[in-house]
Amino acid sequence: MPQLPPVDEHDHVAGPFDAPLELVMYGDFQCPYCAASQSIVRRVRERLDGRLRFVFRHYPLPEVHPEAERAAAAAEAASLQGSFWEMHDALYANGGRLADADLLALADRIGLDVDRFRADLDSGAPAARVARDAQAARELAISGTPAFFVNGVAHTDAFDARSLVEALTSDPANAD
Repeated sequence: MPQLPPVDEHDHVAGPFDAPLELVMYGDFQCPYCAASQSIVRRVRERLDGRLRFVFRHYPLPEVHPEAERAAAAAEAASLQGSFWEMHDALYANGGRLADADLLALADRIGLDVDRFRADLDSGAPAARVARDAQAARELAISGTPAFFVNGVAHTDAFDARSLVEALTSDPANAD
């Protein structure tokens, strides 16, 4: 069975990089379930503040979400200006409106250099970064989003905040 790729310098990490607990999410910016999971992830991050490394990886599903790949590339273009998480949050909060005009408006709203953002988005480099994550997701046989991995293991149970916190801290060494 394929192993979750280790977290490295190319990943988007919130929280201490060397935190003892790790939650990896493969997500699609056009997926309503991923959007709904954002408040859950926020609660888990708050609950485990300082002990959790949250990692977001792209897994756009263009066959059901035609604007997802471009939105993921937009997050990567924002990352080139140091604003991945701001764009991540803005994309999920934008109610599924992810046409190019929406992406440019979000870039402006979060304070990016919009001309640079547009050029970076159109360069192909952000799409290549998205493709890396998506390939890893396919190798892991992930069939839908959001997909969570808790401390390196696929989390197949419910993904409410309590269940995720319990899964993350179930090892006695990680308990409160």
